[in-house]
Amino acid sequence: MASASGSTEGAEELEKPPASLKSHVWEHFGFPVKYINGKRVVDKTTTLCRQCGTRKPYDTGNTSGMAAHLKRHHPSVTGAKTRAPFAAQSDRAKAITKAIGVFIAADLRPYSVAQNKGFKHLMNVLEPGYDIPSRAHFSEKIVPSMYEQEKSKVMAELSQASSVALTTDGWTSRATPVLQTRPLYESHTGTNLAHLLTEAMAEWRIERPNTNIPVTTENAKNQINAVKEAGLGPQIGCFAHAINLASQKGIKVSKMDRLLGRIRKVVSYFHRSSTAAHVLKTKQDMLQLPTHKLIHDVPTRWNSTYDMLERYLEQQTAIYSALTDKTLKKNVRDIVTLSDDDVRVAEEVLQLLKPLKAVTTLLSTETAPSVSMILLLKTRILQSMAPSEEDSTITRDVKTAIREDLKHRYTSPPALQEYLHRATALDPRFKSLSHLHLALRLKTYSDLTTETVSSLGTADCEEGQAAPTGADTCPPQKKLAMAELFGDTFVQKDMGSKAFADTIKEEVASYEAASGIPVDGDPLTWA
Repeated sequence: MASASGSTEGAEELEKPPASLKSHVWEHFGFPVKYINGKRVVDKTTTLCRQCGTRKPYDTGNTSGMAAHLKRHHPSVTGAKTRAPFAAQSDRAKAITKAIGVFIAADLRPYSVAQNKGFKHLMNVLEPGYDIPSRAHFSEKIVPSMYEQEKSKVMAELSQASSVALTTDGWTSRATPVLQTRPLYESHTGTNLAHLLTEAMAEWRIERPNTNIPVTTENAKNQINAVKEAGLGPQIGCFAHAINLASQKGIKVSKMDRLLGRIRKVVSYFHRSSTAAHVLKTKQDMLQLPTHKLIHDVPTRWNSTYDMLERYLEQQTAIYSALTDKTLKKNVRDIVTLSDDDVRVAEEVLQLLKPLKAVTTLLSTETAPSVSMILLLKTRILQSMAPSEEDSTITRDVKTAIREDLKHRYTSPPALQEYLHRATALDPRFKSLSHLHLALRLKTYSDLTTETVSSLGTADCEEGQAAPTGADTCPPQKKLAMAELFGDTFVQKDMGSKAFADTIKEEVASYEAASGIPVDGDPLTWA
Protein backbone atom coordinates (compact mmCIF):
# COMPACT_ATOMS: atom_id res chain seq x y z
CA MET A 1 0.00 0.00 0.00
CA ALA A 2 1.40 3.44 -0.88
CA SER A 3 2.01 5.80 2.03
CA ALA A 4 1.40 9.52 2.01
CA SER A 5 5.01 10.05 1.01
CA GLY A 6 4.72 7.65 -1.94
CA SER A 7 6.64 4.70 -0.49
CA THR A 8 5.69 1.05 -0.86
CA GLU A 9 4.87 -1.16 2.10
CA GLY A 10 7.91 -3.25 3.06
CA ALA A 11 10.29 -0.95 1.10
CA GLU A 12 12.37 2.04 2.20
CA GLU A 13 10.28 5.13 2.78
CA LEU A 14 10.70 7.81 0.12
CA GLU A 15 9.82 11.46 0.09
CA LYS A 16 8.24 12.84 -3.07
CA PRO A 17 10.19 15.71 -4.65
CA PRO A 18 8.78 19.25 -4.39
CA ALA A 19 6.20 20.21 -7.00
CA SER A 20 8.68 22.68 -8.44
CA LEU A 21 10.80 19.81 -9.78
CA LYS A 22 9.19 19.10 -13.17
CA SER A 23 11.52 16.53 -14.77
CA HIS A 24 9.87 13.22 -15.65
CA VAL A 25 12.62 11.32 -13.76
CA TRP A 26 10.98 12.27 -10.46
CA GLU A 27 8.16 9.87 -11.29
CA HIS A 28 10.71 7.09 -10.65
CA PHE A 29 12.99 8.61 -7.97
CA GLY A 30 12.50 9.96 -4.46
CA PHE A 31 14.54 11.12 -1.49
CA PRO A 32 15.26 8.47 1.17
CA VAL A 33 13.85 9.06 4.64
CA LYS A 34 15.58 8.20 7.93
CA TYR A 35 14.37 8.40 11.51
CA ILE A 36 16.95 9.69 14.00
CA ASN A 37 15.86 9.62 17.63
CA GLY A 38 12.29 9.43 16.45
CA LYS A 39 12.66 12.45 14.19
CA ARG A 40 11.93 12.11 10.46
CA VAL A 41 14.88 13.31 8.36
CA VAL A 42 14.87 13.56 4.54
CA ASP A 43 18.26 13.07 2.82
CA LYS A 44 18.24 15.41 -0.18
CA THR A 45 21.81 14.64 -1.21
CA THR A 46 20.79 11.20 -2.47
CA THR A 47 17.97 9.89 -4.60
CA LEU A 48 16.64 6.34 -4.67
CA CYS A 49 15.13 4.55 -7.74
CA ARG A 50 11.63 3.33 -7.07
CA GLN A 51 12.10 0.53 -9.62
CA CYS A 52 15.19 -1.18 -8.19
CA GLY A 53 16.30 0.71 -5.08
CA THR A 54 19.57 1.99 -6.61
CA ARG A 55 20.94 5.15 -4.94
CA LYS A 56 22.25 8.03 -7.00
CA PRO A 57 24.03 11.12 -5.64
CA TYR A 58 22.05 14.29 -6.27
CA ASP A 59 23.27 17.81 -6.85
CA THR A 60 20.45 20.33 -6.77
CA GLY A 61 18.88 20.63 -10.23
CA ASN A 62 21.00 17.93 -11.89
CA THR A 63 18.93 14.94 -13.02
CA SER A 64 21.23 13.58 -15.72
CA GLY A 65 22.49 10.72 -13.56
CA MET A 66 18.96 9.59 -12.77
CA ALA A 67 17.88 9.88 -16.42
CA ALA A 68 20.88 7.81 -17.56
CA HIS A 69 20.06 5.14 -14.98
CA LEU A 70 16.45 4.87 -16.18
CA LYS A 71 17.44 4.75 -19.84
CA ARG A 72 20.03 2.01 -19.21
CA HIS A 73 18.27 -0.18 -16.63
CA HIS A 74 14.53 0.57 -17.03
CA PRO A 75 13.85 1.47 -20.68
CA SER A 76 10.31 0.07 -20.45
CA VAL A 77 9.24 2.74 -17.95
CA THR A 78 10.85 5.58 -19.83
CA GLY A 79 10.22 4.65 -23.46
CA ALA A 80 9.89 7.89 -25.36
CA LYS A 81 9.99 10.01 -22.21
CA THR A 82 13.01 11.83 -23.54
CA ARG A 83 10.74 13.52 -26.06
CA ALA A 84 9.87 17.09 -25.29
CA PRO A 85 6.29 17.74 -24.16
CA PHE A 86 3.87 18.95 -26.81
CA ALA A 87 2.80 22.53 -26.70
CA ALA A 88 -0.84 22.62 -25.56
CA GLN A 89 -1.89 24.33 -28.81
CA SER A 90 0.11 22.12 -31.17
CA ASP A 91 -1.83 20.23 -33.85
CA ARG A 92 -0.79 16.89 -32.36
CA ALA A 93 -1.94 17.82 -28.85
CA LYS A 94 -5.25 19.15 -30.18
CA ALA A 95 -5.84 15.95 -32.17
CA ILE A 96 -5.21 13.75 -29.12
CA THR A 97 -7.43 15.91 -26.92
CA LYS A 98 -10.25 15.72 -29.45
CA ALA A 99 -9.82 11.94 -29.73
CA ILE A 100 -10.19 11.64 -25.95
CA GLY A 101 -13.33 13.76 -26.21
CA VAL A 102 -14.73 11.37 -28.85
CA PHE A 103 -13.89 8.43 -26.57
CA ILE A 104 -15.76 10.05 -23.66
CA ALA A 105 -18.79 11.02 -25.75
CA ALA A 106 -19.13 7.95 -27.99
CA ASP A 107 -18.68 5.45 -25.17
CA LEU A 108 -20.61 7.48 -22.57
CA ARG A 109 -17.63 7.53 -20.25
CA PRO A 110 -17.45 9.86 -17.21
CA TYR A 111 -15.25 12.92 -17.59
CA SER A 112 -13.15 11.68 -14.70
CA VAL A 113 -11.84 8.83 -16.87
CA ALA A 114 -9.21 11.19 -18.30
CA GLN A 115 -7.68 11.51 -14.84
CA ASN A 116 -7.83 7.83 -13.91
CA LYS A 117 -4.53 6.09 -13.20
CA GLY A 118 -4.96 3.41 -15.85
CA PHE A 119 -5.94 5.88 -18.56
CA LYS A 120 -3.01 8.17 -17.72
CA HIS A 121 -0.68 5.18 -17.91
CA LEU A 122 -2.10 4.25 -21.32
CA MET A 123 -1.59 7.78 -22.66
CA ASN A 124 1.90 7.90 -21.14
CA VAL A 125 2.87 4.75 -23.04
CA LEU A 126 1.25 5.87 -26.30
CA GLU A 127 2.45 9.48 -26.25
CA PRO A 128 4.68 10.47 -23.31
CA GLY A 129 5.03 14.02 -24.53
CA TYR A 130 1.26 14.66 -24.24
CA ASP A 131 -0.10 16.36 -21.13
CA ILE A 132 -3.73 15.33 -20.48
CA PRO A 133 -5.98 18.35 -19.87
CA SER A 134 -8.14 18.64 -16.78
CA ARG A 135 -11.57 17.10 -16.37
CA ALA A 136 -13.12 20.59 -16.55
CA HIS A 137 -11.47 21.18 -19.93
CA PHE A 138 -13.30 18.18 -21.37
CA SER A 139 -16.63 18.87 -19.67
CA GLU A 140 -16.73 22.62 -20.35
CA LYS A 141 -14.97 22.96 -23.69
CA ILE A 142 -14.12 19.84 -25.70
CA VAL A 143 -17.31 17.76 -25.45
CA PRO A 144 -19.72 20.76 -25.60
CA SER A 145 -17.89 21.99 -28.71
CA MET A 146 -18.21 18.56 -30.33
CA TYR A 147 -21.90 18.48 -29.42
CA GLU A 148 -22.56 21.85 -31.07
CA GLN A 149 -20.76 20.74 -34.24
CA GLU A 150 -22.77 17.53 -34.49
CA LYS A 151 -25.97 19.34 -33.61
CA SER A 152 -25.42 21.78 -36.47
CA LYS A 153 -24.99 18.89 -38.90
CA VAL A 154 -28.16 17.16 -37.69
CA MET A 155 -30.15 20.40 -37.85
CA ALA A 156 -28.95 20.98 -41.41
CA GLU A 157 -30.18 17.50 -42.38
CA LEU A 158 -33.49 18.02 -40.61
CA SER A 159 -34.04 21.31 -42.40
CA GLN A 160 -34.02 19.43 -45.71
CA ALA A 161 -36.80 17.07 -44.62
CA SER A 162 -40.24 18.09 -45.85
CA SER A 163 -41.89 16.10 -43.07
CA VAL A 164 -40.79 14.55 -39.79
CA ALA A 165 -42.06 12.03 -37.26
CA LEU A 166 -41.11 11.90 -33.59
CA THR A 167 -40.68 9.23 -30.95
CA THR A 168 -40.63 10.21 -27.29
CA ASP A 169 -40.50 8.33 -24.02
CA GLY A 170 -39.74 8.73 -20.34
CA TRP A 171 -36.64 6.78 -19.41
CA THR A 172 -34.11 6.47 -16.60
CA SER A 173 -31.20 5.26 -18.73
CA ARG A 174 -28.78 7.44 -20.68
CA ALA A 175 -27.50 4.60 -22.82
CA THR A 176 -29.85 4.97 -25.79
CA PRO A 177 -28.86 7.36 -28.59
CA VAL A 178 -31.58 9.93 -29.21
CA LEU A 179 -31.92 13.38 -30.72
CA GLN A 180 -32.32 14.99 -27.33
CA THR A 181 -32.53 13.98 -23.67
CA ARG A 182 -33.81 16.39 -21.03
CA PRO A 183 -34.39 15.82 -17.31
CA LEU A 184 -37.89 16.38 -15.99
CA TYR A 185 -37.88 17.02 -12.27
CA GLU A 186 -41.50 18.16 -12.14
CA SER A 187 -44.48 15.82 -12.09
CA HIS A 188 -44.73 13.88 -15.35
CA THR A 189 -48.09 15.33 -16.30
CA GLY A 190 -49.26 15.68 -19.87
CA THR A 191 -48.86 19.47 -19.63
CA ASN A 192 -45.25 19.31 -18.45
CA LEU A 193 -44.38 16.72 -21.08
CA ALA A 194 -46.07 18.83 -23.76
CA HIS A 195 -43.94 21.80 -22.72
CA LEU A 196 -40.76 19.74 -23.20
CA LEU A 197 -41.98 18.57 -26.60
CA THR A 198 -42.65 22.08 -27.88
CA GLU A 199 -39.30 23.28 -26.54
CA ALA A 200 -37.53 20.45 -28.37
CA MET A 201 -39.39 21.24 -31.59
CA ALA A 202 -38.29 24.86 -31.41
CA GLU A 203 -34.70 24.07 -30.44
CA TRP A 204 -34.19 21.69 -33.35
CA ARG A 205 -36.32 23.79 -35.72
CA ILE A 206 -38.49 20.89 -36.77
CA GLU A 207 -41.83 22.65 -36.69
CA ARG A 208 -43.69 22.11 -39.93
CA PRO A 209 -46.59 24.59 -40.25
CA ASN A 210 -49.80 23.13 -41.70
CA THR A 211 -48.25 19.64 -41.61
CA ASN A 212 -49.10 16.78 -39.29
CA ILE A 213 -46.22 15.54 -37.15
CA PRO A 214 -46.93 11.98 -35.98
CA VAL A 215 -45.56 11.08 -32.55
CA THR A 216 -44.94 7.56 -31.27
CA THR A 217 -45.11 7.14 -27.50
CA GLU A 218 -45.78 4.41 -25.01
CA ASN A 219 -49.41 3.85 -24.12
CA ALA A 220 -49.48 5.80 -20.84
CA LYS A 221 -52.22 8.43 -20.56
CA ASN A 222 -49.82 11.29 -19.78
CA GLN A 223 -47.84 10.60 -22.96
CA ILE A 224 -51.02 10.56 -25.03
CA ASN A 225 -52.22 13.83 -23.49
CA ALA A 226 -48.81 15.45 -24.01
CA VAL A 227 -48.93 14.90 -27.77
CA LYS A 228 -52.42 16.37 -27.94
CA GLU A 229 -51.56 19.42 -25.81
CA ALA A 230 -48.44 20.08 -27.89
CA GLY A 231 -50.62 20.32 -31.00
CA LEU A 232 -48.95 17.30 -32.61
CA GLY A 233 -50.37 14.10 -33.96
CA PRO A 234 -51.57 11.63 -34.72
CA GLN A 235 -50.34 10.03 -31.50
CA ILE A 236 -49.36 6.41 -32.16
CA GLY A 237 -48.90 4.03 -29.28
CA CYS A 238 -45.71 1.96 -29.42
CA PHE A 239 -46.79 -1.43 -30.76
CA ALA A 240 -44.07 -3.32 -28.89
CA HIS A 241 -45.38 -1.79 -25.67
CA ALA A 242 -48.94 -2.71 -26.63
CA ILE A 243 -47.82 -6.31 -27.20
CA ASN A 244 -46.14 -6.33 -23.82
CA LEU A 245 -49.30 -5.09 -22.09
CA ALA A 246 -51.52 -7.63 -23.84
CA SER A 247 -49.10 -10.47 -23.16
CA GLN A 248 -48.87 -9.54 -19.49
CA LYS A 249 -52.64 -9.81 -19.31
CA GLY A 250 -52.42 -13.33 -20.70
CA ILE A 251 -49.66 -14.68 -18.48
CA LYS A 252 -51.29 -13.21 -15.38
CA VAL A 253 -54.42 -15.35 -15.76
CA SER A 254 -54.71 -16.99 -12.35
CA LYS A 255 -53.91 -20.61 -13.30
CA MET A 256 -51.09 -19.51 -15.59
CA ASP A 257 -49.71 -17.21 -12.93
CA ARG A 258 -49.59 -20.06 -10.39
CA LEU A 259 -47.85 -22.32 -12.89
CA LEU A 260 -45.24 -19.66 -13.64
CA GLY A 261 -44.80 -19.08 -9.91
CA ARG A 262 -43.74 -22.70 -9.41
CA ILE A 263 -41.32 -22.44 -12.31
CA ARG A 264 -39.81 -19.24 -10.89
CA LYS A 265 -39.24 -20.97 -7.56
CA VAL A 266 -37.30 -23.76 -9.25
CA VAL A 267 -35.27 -21.31 -11.35
CA SER A 268 -34.47 -19.16 -8.31
CA TYR A 269 -33.22 -22.21 -6.43
CA PHE A 270 -30.72 -23.11 -9.16
CA HIS A 271 -29.66 -19.46 -9.46
CA ARG A 272 -28.85 -18.96 -5.79
CA SER A 273 -27.21 -22.35 -5.11
CA SER A 274 -23.84 -23.01 -6.75
CA THR A 275 -24.12 -26.66 -5.66
CA ALA A 276 -27.50 -27.03 -7.37
CA ALA A 277 -26.17 -25.33 -10.51
CA HIS A 278 -23.26 -27.79 -10.61
CA VAL A 279 -25.56 -30.79 -10.18
CA LEU A 280 -27.81 -29.47 -12.96
CA LYS A 281 -24.85 -29.13 -15.33
CA THR A 282 -23.81 -32.69 -14.50
CA LYS A 283 -27.30 -33.95 -15.33
CA GLN A 284 -27.34 -31.94 -18.58
CA ASP A 285 -24.11 -33.58 -19.67
CA MET A 286 -25.39 -37.01 -18.70
CA LEU A 287 -28.66 -36.51 -20.61
CA GLN A 288 -26.85 -34.87 -23.55
CA LEU A 289 -28.86 -31.66 -23.19
CA PRO A 290 -27.50 -28.20 -23.99
CA THR A 291 -25.65 -26.82 -20.97
CA HIS A 292 -27.87 -23.75 -20.85
CA LYS A 293 -28.49 -21.85 -17.65
CA LEU A 294 -32.08 -21.47 -16.52
CA ILE A 295 -33.61 -18.07 -17.24
CA HIS A 296 -35.35 -15.95 -14.63
CA ASP A 297 -37.94 -13.57 -16.05
CA VAL A 298 -38.18 -9.81 -15.51
CA PRO A 299 -41.66 -8.62 -14.48
CA THR A 300 -41.77 -5.71 -16.95
CA ARG A 301 -40.75 -7.75 -20.00
CA TRP A 302 -43.21 -10.42 -21.01
CA ASN A 303 -40.81 -12.01 -23.51
CA SER A 304 -38.43 -12.85 -20.66
CA THR A 305 -41.27 -14.95 -19.20
CA TYR A 306 -41.59 -16.71 -22.54
CA ASP A 307 -37.83 -17.37 -22.54
CA MET A 308 -37.99 -18.69 -18.96
CA LEU A 309 -40.80 -21.07 -19.86
CA GLU A 310 -39.11 -22.23 -23.05
CA ARG A 311 -35.80 -22.89 -21.28
CA TYR A 312 -37.53 -24.74 -18.43
CA LEU A 313 -39.26 -27.07 -20.87
CA GLU A 314 -36.00 -27.66 -22.72
CA GLN A 315 -34.28 -28.65 -19.46
CA GLN A 316 -37.16 -30.27 -17.58
CA THR A 317 -35.65 -33.79 -17.54
CA ALA A 318 -32.32 -32.46 -16.25
CA ILE A 319 -34.14 -30.33 -13.66
CA TYR A 320 -36.16 -33.27 -12.37
CA SER A 321 -33.07 -35.48 -12.26
CA ALA A 322 -31.11 -32.82 -10.37
CA LEU A 323 -33.88 -32.15 -7.83
CA THR A 324 -34.18 -35.86 -7.04
CA ASP A 325 -30.42 -36.32 -6.74
CA LYS A 326 -29.35 -37.30 -3.22
CA THR A 327 -26.98 -34.31 -3.11
CA LEU A 328 -29.90 -31.87 -3.31
CA LYS A 329 -32.95 -33.87 -2.25
CA LYS A 330 -32.79 -32.91 1.43
CA ASN A 331 -32.67 -29.20 0.56
CA VAL A 332 -35.57 -29.07 -1.90
CA ARG A 333 -38.53 -30.06 0.22
CA ASP A 334 -40.44 -26.88 -0.63
CA ILE A 335 -39.65 -27.05 -4.36
CA VAL A 336 -42.52 -28.44 -6.42
CA THR A 337 -41.72 -29.81 -9.86
CA LEU A 338 -44.27 -29.71 -12.66
CA SER A 339 -46.64 -32.60 -13.10
CA ASP A 340 -47.25 -34.17 -16.50
CA ASP A 341 -50.43 -32.09 -16.82
CA ASP A 342 -48.48 -28.95 -15.91
CA VAL A 343 -45.89 -29.69 -18.57
CA ARG A 344 -48.60 -30.27 -21.17
CA VAL A 345 -50.27 -26.94 -20.30
CA ALA A 346 -46.92 -25.15 -20.34
CA GLU A 347 -46.16 -26.53 -23.81
CA GLU A 348 -49.62 -25.53 -25.00
CA VAL A 349 -49.27 -21.96 -23.71
CA LEU A 350 -45.76 -21.65 -25.12
CA GLN A 351 -47.12 -22.60 -28.53
CA LEU A 352 -49.90 -20.02 -28.43
CA LEU A 353 -47.45 -17.31 -27.32
CA LYS A 354 -45.09 -17.98 -30.23
CA PRO A 355 -46.70 -15.41 -32.58
CA LEU A 356 -46.34 -12.74 -29.89
CA LYS A 357 -42.71 -13.69 -29.38
CA ALA A 358 -42.09 -13.56 -33.13
CA VAL A 359 -43.64 -10.09 -33.35
CA THR A 360 -41.64 -8.84 -30.37
CA THR A 361 -38.42 -10.16 -31.90
CA LEU A 362 -39.28 -8.61 -35.26
CA LEU A 363 -39.92 -5.19 -33.72
CA SER A 364 -36.73 -5.40 -31.67
CA THR A 365 -34.49 -6.30 -34.61
CA GLU A 366 -36.12 -4.32 -37.43
CA THR A 367 -33.71 -1.62 -38.55
CA ALA A 368 -36.47 0.58 -39.95
CA PRO A 369 -39.74 -0.25 -38.14
CA SER A 370 -42.73 1.45 -39.69
CA VAL A 371 -46.30 2.18 -38.64
CA SER A 372 -47.31 0.36 -41.82
CA MET A 373 -46.78 -2.88 -39.90
CA ILE A 374 -48.99 -2.15 -36.89
CA LEU A 375 -52.48 -3.12 -38.07
CA LEU A 376 -51.10 -5.98 -40.15
CA LEU A 377 -49.36 -7.48 -37.11
CA LYS A 378 -52.35 -6.80 -34.88
CA THR A 379 -54.58 -8.70 -37.31
CA ARG A 380 -52.17 -11.63 -37.40
CA ILE A 381 -52.03 -11.82 -33.59
CA LEU A 382 -55.80 -11.63 -33.19
CA GLN A 383 -56.16 -14.45 -35.71
CA SER A 384 -53.74 -16.60 -33.72
CA MET A 385 -55.73 -15.86 -30.54
CA ALA A 386 -59.02 -17.06 -32.02
CA PRO A 387 -60.66 -19.74 -29.81
CA SER A 388 -60.42 -23.38 -30.81
CA GLU A 389 -62.34 -26.44 -29.71
CA GLU A 390 -59.05 -28.14 -28.82
CA ASP A 391 -58.08 -25.39 -26.34
CA SER A 392 -57.73 -26.34 -22.69
CA THR A 393 -59.35 -24.11 -20.10
CA ILE A 394 -56.10 -22.29 -19.30
CA THR A 395 -55.24 -21.83 -22.99
CA ARG A 396 -58.70 -20.43 -23.67
CA ASP A 397 -58.38 -18.01 -20.75
CA VAL A 398 -54.93 -16.81 -21.84
CA LYS A 399 -56.14 -16.26 -25.41
CA THR A 400 -59.20 -14.36 -24.23
CA ALA A 401 -57.17 -12.05 -21.98
CA ILE A 402 -54.73 -11.20 -24.78
CA ARG A 403 -57.44 -10.77 -27.40
CA GLU A 404 -59.61 -8.52 -25.22
CA ASP A 405 -56.68 -6.25 -24.37
CA LEU A 406 -55.38 -5.94 -27.91
CA LYS A 407 -58.51 -5.76 -30.07
CA HIS A 408 -59.51 -2.24 -29.00
CA ARG A 409 -56.07 -0.71 -29.51
CA TYR A 410 -55.55 1.59 -32.51
CA THR A 411 -59.29 1.84 -33.12
CA SER A 412 -59.84 5.22 -31.45
CA PRO A 413 -60.05 7.85 -32.65
CA PRO A 414 -61.26 6.54 -36.03
CA ALA A 415 -58.88 8.94 -37.78
CA LEU A 416 -55.93 7.07 -36.28
CA GLN A 417 -57.07 3.74 -37.69
CA GLU A 418 -57.63 5.32 -41.11
CA TYR A 419 -54.16 6.89 -40.95
CA LEU A 420 -52.59 3.50 -40.20
CA HIS A 421 -54.51 1.84 -43.05
CA ARG A 422 -53.18 4.45 -45.47
CA ALA A 423 -49.65 3.96 -44.12
CA THR A 424 -49.95 0.23 -44.80
CA ALA A 425 -51.20 0.94 -48.33
CA LEU A 426 -48.15 3.12 -48.99
CA ASP A 427 -45.76 0.34 -48.01
CA PRO A 428 -44.94 -1.59 -51.22
CA ARG A 429 -44.58 -4.78 -49.17
CA PHE A 430 -48.18 -4.69 -47.95
CA LYS A 431 -49.97 -2.47 -50.45
CA SER A 432 -52.28 -5.29 -51.59
CA LEU A 433 -54.03 -4.91 -48.19
CA SER A 434 -54.94 -8.57 -48.39
CA HIS A 435 -55.65 -8.61 -44.65
CA LEU A 436 -58.62 -6.26 -45.18
CA HIS A 437 -62.01 -7.00 -46.65
CA LEU A 438 -62.74 -5.53 -50.08
CA ALA A 439 -64.88 -2.59 -48.96
CA LEU A 440 -62.25 -1.34 -46.50
CA ARG A 441 -59.53 -1.88 -49.07
CA LEU A 442 -61.38 0.30 -51.60
CA LYS A 443 -62.10 2.94 -48.99
CA THR A 444 -58.44 3.08 -47.96
CA TYR A 445 -57.25 3.76 -51.49
CA SER A 446 -60.04 6.27 -52.01
CA ASP A 447 -58.97 8.09 -48.83
CA LEU A 448 -55.37 7.93 -50.00
CA THR A 449 -56.31 9.55 -53.31
CA THR A 450 -58.26 12.30 -51.57
CA GLU A 451 -55.41 13.05 -49.16
CA THR A 452 -52.87 13.11 -51.98
CA VAL A 453 -54.93 15.56 -54.01
CA SER A 454 -55.32 17.74 -50.93
CA SER A 455 -51.66 17.63 -49.95
CA LEU A 456 -50.51 18.29 -53.50
CA GLY A 457 -52.92 21.14 -54.04
CA THR A 458 -49.91 23.41 -54.13
CA ALA A 459 -47.59 20.88 -55.75
CA ASP A 460 -45.46 21.71 -58.74
CA CYS A 461 -47.14 21.45 -62.14
CA GLU A 462 -44.43 22.50 -64.56
CA GLU A 463 -41.35 24.64 -64.14
CA GLY A 464 -42.16 25.34 -60.49
CA GLN A 465 -45.67 26.69 -61.13
CA ALA A 466 -48.39 25.35 -58.86
CA ALA A 467 -52.11 24.80 -58.89
CA PRO A 468 -53.93 26.92 -56.31
CA THR A 469 -55.40 25.05 -53.37
CA GLY A 470 -58.71 23.51 -54.38
CA ALA A 471 -58.10 23.97 -58.10
CA ASP A 472 -58.38 21.03 -60.47
CA THR A 473 -56.00 22.31 -63.10
CA CYS A 474 -52.75 24.22 -63.20
CA PRO A 475 -52.75 27.81 -64.49
CA PRO A 476 -51.70 28.42 -68.12
CA GLN A 477 -47.95 28.20 -68.63
CA LYS A 478 -45.99 30.95 -70.30
CA LYS A 479 -44.73 29.43 -73.56
CA LEU A 480 -41.02 29.26 -74.16
CA ALA A 481 -39.55 30.09 -77.59
CA MET A 482 -39.42 26.43 -78.66
CA ALA A 483 -43.07 25.93 -77.77
CA GLU A 484 -44.06 29.12 -79.58
CA LEU A 485 -42.42 27.88 -82.77
CA PHE A 486 -43.27 24.18 -82.84
CA GLY A 487 -45.97 23.64 -80.23
CA ASP A 488 -48.83 23.46 -82.71
CA THR A 489 -46.92 21.22 -85.10
CA PHE A 490 -45.66 18.60 -82.66
CA VAL A 491 -48.51 18.17 -80.23
CA GLN A 492 -47.73 16.01 -77.17
CA LYS A 493 -49.89 12.91 -77.23
CA ASP A 494 -51.32 13.29 -73.71
CA MET A 495 -51.49 17.07 -73.71
CA GLY A 496 -54.88 18.44 -72.80
CA SER A 497 -56.90 19.85 -69.97
CA LYS A 498 -56.90 16.73 -67.81
CA ALA A 499 -57.97 17.61 -64.31
CA PHE A 500 -55.24 17.59 -61.69
CA ALA A 501 -57.34 15.30 -59.45
CA ASP A 502 -57.81 12.83 -62.31
CA THR A 503 -54.05 12.62 -62.79
CA ILE A 504 -53.58 11.81 -59.12
CA LYS A 505 -56.31 9.16 -59.26
CA GLU A 506 -54.58 7.50 -62.21
CA GLU A 507 -51.24 7.50 -60.40
CA VAL A 508 -52.71 6.00 -57.23
CA ALA A 509 -54.54 3.36 -59.28
CA SER A 510 -51.32 2.58 -61.14
CA TYR A 511 -49.48 2.19 -57.83
CA GLU A 512 -52.19 -0.09 -56.47
CA ALA A 513 -52.06 -2.29 -59.56
CA ALA A 514 -48.25 -2.54 -59.66
CA SER A 515 -46.49 -5.59 -58.26
CA GLY A 516 -45.37 -5.32 -54.65
CA ILE A 517 -42.03 -6.34 -53.22
CA PRO A 518 -41.11 -9.25 -50.93
CA VAL A 519 -42.03 -8.76 -47.29
CA ASP A 520 -38.35 -8.80 -46.36
CA GLY A 521 -37.54 -6.11 -48.94
CA ASP A 522 -36.65 -2.52 -48.12
CA PRO A 523 -39.65 -0.24 -48.74
CA LEU A 524 -37.42 2.83 -48.73
CA THR A 525 -35.54 1.69 -51.82
CA TRP A 526 -38.62 0.66 -53.82
CA ALA A 527 -39.28 2.63 -56.96
